[in-house]
Amino acid sequence: MELSGTESRIADESHLLQVREILRERGREAGLGIVDQTKLITAGSELARNILKYAGDGGGRMIVEVIHETQRRGLKAVFEDQGPGIADVDMAMRDGFSTGGSLGLGLPGSSRLVDEMTIDTGPSKGTRITITKWGR
Repeated sequence: MELSGTESRIADESHLLQVREILRERGREAGLGIVDQTKLITAGSELARNILKYAGDGGGRMIVEVIHETQRRGLKAVFEDQGPGIADVDMAMRDGFSTGGSLGLGLPGSSRLVDEMTIDTGPSKGTRITITKWGR
């Protein structure tokens, strides 16, 4: 799937600030209020950190675009990498599950902060997570 929008490489810690700033700017453009911007930035920051932690040396990228439906505007952000993929998405979406020694709140917590989240992944396939936050 090709998206037209703002793209940010995610290859090291220095890119996290850029990811957050892009989400903030484009969130404002989409008409998100400060609370929804904060939720989006928090979810996106967690997904970017997951890329740094799990995707390996290749890192990944984020693509963000303002989207429109009949009566609403929102923001769609895609986080993708060519890492090893998530072996068991159902387990990864459970609070407390972690393969990296963390609290295991990243993916399920991110899901709760946005209106929509889809995960396309598989072993040796990489991971593509799409989140959407709609303006009110």
